[in-house]
Amino acid sequence: MAYEACAEAAISACPRLFRLSRHPDRHVHCVAATLVSGDSPVTGQTLTTTNCVDPASAREWLARLVAFDTTSRNSNLALIEAVETWLDSLGVRSMRIAATEGGKANLLFSIGPEVAGGVVLSSHTDVVPIDGQDWNSDPWTLSERERRLYGRGTADMKGFIAAGLSRVPAMLAAGLKRPIHFALSYDEEVGLLGAPSLIEALMARVPRPGVVIVGEPTGMRLVDRHKGIMGLRTTVLGHEAHSSQTHLGVSANIVATRLMSRIVEIADRLASTPATGNGFEPPHTTVTIGLVKGGTAPNILARECAFVWDIRSASPNEARAVYDEVRAYARELESGIRARFPDCGITTEILSDVPPLTGEGNAPALALASRLADTSDSEAASYVSEAGLFELAGLPTVICGPGWIAQAHQPDEYLELSQLAAGESFMDRLIEESCQ
Repeated sequence: MAYEACAEAAISACPRLFRLSRHPDRHVHCVAATLVSGDSPVTGQTLTTTNCVDPASAREWLARLVAFDTTSRNSNLALIEAVETWLDSLGVRSMRIAATEGGKANLLFSIGPEVAGGVVLSSHTDVVPIDGQDWNSDPWTLSERERRLYGRGTADMKGFIAAGLSRVPAMLAAGLKRPIHFALSYDEEVGLLGAPSLIEALMARVPRPGVVIVGEPTGMRLVDRHKGIMGLRTTVLGHEAHSSQTHLGVSANIVATRLMSRIVEIADRLASTPATGNGFEPPHTTVTIGLVKGGTAPNILARECAFVWDIRSASPNEARAVYDEVRAYARELESGIRARFPDCGITTEILSDVPPLTGEGNAPALALASRLADTSDSEAASYVSEAGLFELAGLPTVICGPGWIAQAHQPDEYLELSQLAAGESFMDRLIEESCQ
């Protein structure tokens, strides 16, 4: 009876997709699941429930996922292992792609036949810190208030994972003609560190997918373009001296200030000549300075000053042009200070270089996501995601997921129940599409 109940629960998770009938032999632990499209059965498959575990609803999955503190500085392995164990109980093989430094991993698994043209559901498992945030409930315990589900990662982006995992039993029952691939990454929030090895494994081990859907929170709207980001750290080395003896040294802080002033000038120039009609907000390339650290004491000419800055652009060429302009001015400054003290210098390190999602060649992804989300409108986003990396690998990619980016990273982050339900409907339609 436990097996039979499990199968019934798997199918009842998607009641609009299946007609359910008991096997006449009560000793055979299976039920017949017939996929329904409109009024006509498309295909009938028997779901054998041997080794099955009770499947969870999307809400139950979300509670499980939120309970794992997968802040990027922590390991995500407990979450990965929980999903692996559950998949194993369903007879689904998965592939773990471990981080080289250990303690973290990507997870890749597929439901359906080993053929090309499948759909990849991409999501990251890590979340941002709660440090310094004032929450009204435990961030690691899912709670409901006013038809909203609160918890860290509910919107960004464990809601999408939960919606997908809750439909795995239904996917197994449906007799898919094209596969559905799940790609769960680590460390997206701190530089998209896990995605490259995940995409490499996907391209090497899986028949070429036809579409990638990245489930970042868009309110189930379609995002077909986003900016890229180049993150940089510039370090200025000066020559220490007493602050009363400026002729005997070079203040790294002052040199860095001159270089940062040039960066601000470039940012202002770009803002004054925005592109029109591109859908981005703001519509121009942005250049910002996020962190500055320099000096050891008020009365010492600073030996070192470092600052972290970034360039966000819809055009890789424009981002590189900004980088080159800043580097050219840095070389001018460096030449002047080295003429006085050869131990001085300026170096710039590229911390991250994430491509934009251009939308070029992504028509198949946009068309599919439009049908699944029941909308034809698409828009651009100024944030960065793993979508640009999938597009760079030659896979048509679009972003669409439950929740709103405005709630991401915030105290009392939440996902509306209606958004989670929309995510579930999205998955149900994907199953229907994948059976045709």
